Parts: sequence; C-alpha cells; structure tokens
Amino acid sequence: MALELRLQVKLSQQLVMTPQLQQAIKLLQLSRMELVDVVTEELAENPMLEEGEELASPETPAEEKPATEENAEEVKGESEGMEDIDWQTYLDGYSLSSTTTSDVYEDSEERPSYESLLTKKSTLSDHLMWQLNLSMVPDDERLAAAEIIGNLDDVGYLHASLEDICVATSVDEETAKKALHRVQQFDPPGVASSNLQECLLLQLERLDQGDSLAAVILREHIDNLEGRKYPVIARALKVSLDEVLEAAKIISELDPRPGRAYNQEDVQYISPDIFVHKVGDEYVVTLNDDGLPNLRINSFYRSALTNQDSVDKKASEYIQDKMRSAVWLIKSIHQRQRTIYKVTKSIVKFQKQFFDYGIEHLKPLVLRDVAEDIEMHESTVSRVTTNKYVQTPQGLFELKYFFNSGISTSSGDSVASESVKIRIKEIISKEDPKKPLSDQKIVQLLKENDIHIARRTVTKYREMLGLGSSTERKRLF
Repeated sequence: MALELRLQVKLSQQLVMTPQLQQAIKLLQLSRMELVDVVTEELAENPMLEEGEELASPETPAEEKPATEENAEEVKGESEGMEDIDWQTYLDGYSLSSTTTSDVYEDSEERPSYESLLTKKSTLSDHLMWQLNLSMVPDDERLAAAEIIGNLDDVGYLHASLEDICVATSVDEETAKKALHRVQQFDPPGVASSNLQECLLLQLERLDQGDSLAAVILREHIDNLEGRKYPVIARALKVSLDEVLEAAKIISELDPRPGRAYNQEDVQYISPDIFVHKVGDEYVVTLNDDGLPNLRINSFYRSALTNQDSVDKKASEYIQDKMRSAVWLIKSIHQRQRTIYKVTKSIVKFQKQFFDYGIEHLKPLVLRDVAEDIEMHESTVSRVTTNKYVQTPQGLFELKYFFNSGISTSSGDSVASESVKIRIKEIISKEDPKKPLSDQKIVQLLKENDIHIARRTVTKYREMLGLGSSTERKRLF
C-alpha cells in the first residue's frame, strides 16, 4: 500500500481550561486566610492593583472618563517645589528616637500584655536545656544529656536507645546512663521515659511513692489496670478492692504526656466568610468583607493605557497584560463572593428548621440539592463549601456541616446523621459512669425515639465523636 501526505480540515469540540478559568476555580476553593495571602501577593507583584475604600467594579477601564490634557495631572520627576518646604521645622518635629509603648498606648487598658510581646515560646527542649545549663555536670555527661533532650518527642518520651546516644556522642554507656538519669530528674516529672509505665513510675517516685501500692500495680499489673480488672488485681496482691481503687485513682491523676504543656499549638481563630442574621421571621445573609483588601485599578496606569501615544510600545504591552490580570482577579473575587452568597442562601432555605431550633432539627442534604437550586455544578458547590465558615444564631459552622446523609425512620421521614450523632452524645453524657451503656443498649434507646440504626453504625458514630467503648468509659471512683 502506497503512503502519501495530504491535508485534511476537521472540526471538533473540546473543553479548554483557560488561565482565567483556572484562576477563578483556584480562588473559589481557597479559605479566607489563603485568599488574603493571594491578594496580598498579587498587590506586591501587579502595579495595576491598589487598595481602595471599596471593592472596585470588575468592569473594563474603558467605562471610566478618559484622561485628557484638561483633567489629567502631569507627573514630573524633577524636584520642583522642594525649595518651598521648611526643612528646619520638619526636622525639629521629627524624633529620631524610637517610639516607646507608653507613647503609643495612652490608656493602660489598651497596652498589650507582656506575654503577647514575646517573640518565641519556650519549648520543652528549651525548658530542659535551661535546667541542664544550670547543672554542674562533666562535659561528656552534658553532651549526652543534650543529645537525649534533642531526641525527645513532643510529649516528652525518649525513643532513642542508650546505644544510639553513645554512638552519637562518643561516650561510654555508664556516662549515657548518668545523663539519662539526670534528665529524668528535671521538670516536668516523667520526662525522658521510654514508655508509659516508666513515665508514671518516675512521677510516683517524685511524689515519694516509689514503694506504694500504686507503684506495685504499675510494675506488675499494668495490663489488668488498663482493662480495669480491679478485682483481679486485688486477689493477686491480696489487698482489698477499696485499696486497689484508691491506688488506681492516684495513678489516674498522673500525667501520661508530661511534655504536652510545652508544645501546645497557637490557637487559630476562625473568621466567618458570611453571616446569617434573623430579622423578624426571616433570615438575612450578608457577606463578611472585613479583613479582605479592597482592590481597584491604579488610576495612573489607567491614564497611561488611555494615552497610548505617549507610552512606549513595550511599556504599553506590559500595562495591558497586567491590566487584564488585575481585572480578572477582581472579577474572580466578585464571582467567588457571589457564589458563596448563593450557596448560603440555598442552605438557609433547606435548613430553616436548624436555624430556628438547633442541631436536632438538621435535615439530610446533599450537594446535588443545592446545585440544582442555584443552577450550578456539584463540584462548584463542593469547592465553595470547603473551608468556608458561616456565623449563625446557632453558632459558627463550616458550610460543609449542613450536608449529611439521611437515616430513615419508621414513620417514613429521614433524620440527618449529624442529629443522630448529637443524640448518641447526649445519651452517653446522661449515663451512669459506673454502669456505662453498651452500643446495643444505645441502639435500643434510639429505637424508642423512632431512629433505627445498626449497632455497628452506633459504634462508628461513637468513634467519630471521640467517645470510648463502655469499658473505657467505666469509672468506679
């Protein structure tokens, strides 16, 4: 068969993700803090953008009144008018000294606390190294102790072996043991332990209870203690059950994670993207624009783009490119805000009983319901509801919170899975801690409330709520 070359015209349709569409989708799924970071970065890179008192309209700059010789101010680079400034008066009123806190805050109530002025929190490693530096120890032991402190995890446990410490510091095993013992005497008690048992025993020794019944239980019957098999422990140690319970109470007051207090993360406060207020019998949805930079197009560059005859060709191309980028960014932000508003309005319509009466009246809702209501795609609704928060009369919630599956009742209605979780939590909170309810018993109590679910579903929801089993919840003291 002969081979030949030929040209053929063919029409076809295909979906293309333009850069502008990609930017709009990216902004849509960003959280509020991430959006502020993106806008701040764009403000620094794009000279067309500047902050204004109100959000700029994402229209083309051609709608504005064009700059002419009569209404445009001339920008000059020379130092005209500089001789009119009284420099002596300016310098006399300018203080070269740094501004003190007392100058800025006239009222003592406005002055920030000393803790808020600290630039760095003290970590567990810093706290232990401070104690080590105050100790009189030989150099080789100090080196091994520093290596031990550097190998502690966030809660204060040592996962490196003594052999690893010896290899890393080139000290003998006896010196490494002395260093470990010294670090274990530091504050907080129980630090540098290899496991939970050693951690609790070190804390008992610090309380002068190293030979107490609690210490004996930890050394010989820690497995039975974890399983709350107190009668077994009492029979094995030939003591009364009350004595075992008293010792278990002492153990329960010890800290299993001694370094936790020094590694707490900073609290991240959530700022809602949108508010839902009740006005009369209706709910009003308003966007939260506080903290978001209000963008507008720089008027100087707009004038330069209008008078292209006085601008170099390359400069004009650069201005046009940055102008398009700025306009698309403003349009994308406006589109993002409008979409969030539409989705929230739809959620309020579907979940009105929740806003009126609380979580127990939350209805089953899926993304498709809202997508069909506002005539958008489900993926768009999914992006909008991710990491977006709404302030309601019932509290602060993520938009995704209102979407959950339904559980059928015997009457034919559906109950939201989130409502079932809340009911399980309420049932467990009212139980007798000495006789906690089993999952099967919770199933029966829910059935009395016309909610029919399997025992494994109760177990799943209980674990999602962070609640232990009946054995783990049992308290005898």
